[in-house]
Amino acid sequence: MSDKTMSADEAVARLESGMTLGIGGWGSRRKPMALVRALLRTEITELTVVSYGGPDVGLLAAAGRIRKLVTAFTTLDSIPLEPHYRAARESGAFELMEVDEAMFMWGLRAAANRLPFLPVRAGIGSDVMRVNPGLRTVTSPYADESSGIREEFVAMPALRLDVALVHMNRADRLGNGQYLGPDPYFDDLFCEAADAAYVSCERIVDTAELTKEAAPQTLLLKRSSVTGVVETPNGAHFTSCVPDYGRDEAFQRLYATTPHAEFAERFLSGDEHAYRSAVQAWQREQNQ
Repeated sequence: MSDKTMSADEAVARLESGMTLGIGGWGSRRKPMALVRALLRTEITELTVVSYGGPDVGLLAAAGRIRKLVTAFTTLDSIPLEPHYRAARESGAFELMEVDEAMFMWGLRAAANRLPFLPVRAGIGSDVMRVNPGLRTVTSPYADESSGIREEFVAMPALRLDVALVHMNRADRLGNGQYLGPDPYFDDLFCEAADAAYVSCERIVDTAELTKEAAPQTLLLKRSSVTGVVETPNGAHFTSCVPDYGRDEAFQRLYATTPHAEFAERFLSGDEHAYRSAVQAWQREQNQ
């Protein structure tokens, strides 16, 4: 068992243009924003991004880094539609595969189990099939015992990832990751569906500490599916990372109403320390 700790810049240095990148979290909740910001400091582009989208997608879309997006939604939660994503999509900046939330989950599950697809009822009879003409259906080889009917399903293709980025509340140096909030989302599936997975966390602790005051069920990520661990206090900002902190609604409103170039110049032009300093300076301005 090896020490997998590294910096955010070391983690994203392993990414390449053209990769398929999965990003964990959900909307504007527990997103690996420090890793996304580190990615934006590189020249990596032409990404296929797979995400239950939030500001991770908005930032990458506004920066022109996305070639294709696979998503079930892209939202800031308290702001229903991510505005930078919307602007990029309306300009035709990238290809979009939009599917049902359950279809998305089964795509990750298929990839995690190294299957080419999994059958799912979601999508049948909906516009999901119309807007995704590449989706196919399969007929069950087994007839229903009572009706004799062989049911038709959507064959949701595996969402196979080159790399996954996720954020946890706690992790150890070996790659075991722990969530302490109310929802695990699907971060474990993102990691299992990927060839390499990089986990940022609020704090790295000794392995024994992970279950000292929390239930074993909170250990969401197994070290076998994690490539690297990055300690990034406040690394999900401005999204939430409950119970460590909630979403920074004031800063999120600033992000949503500021042109990307202006936002990037003020908050994304330096490293993570510079980002924190810029956020703190902005917060002081608001309190004056």
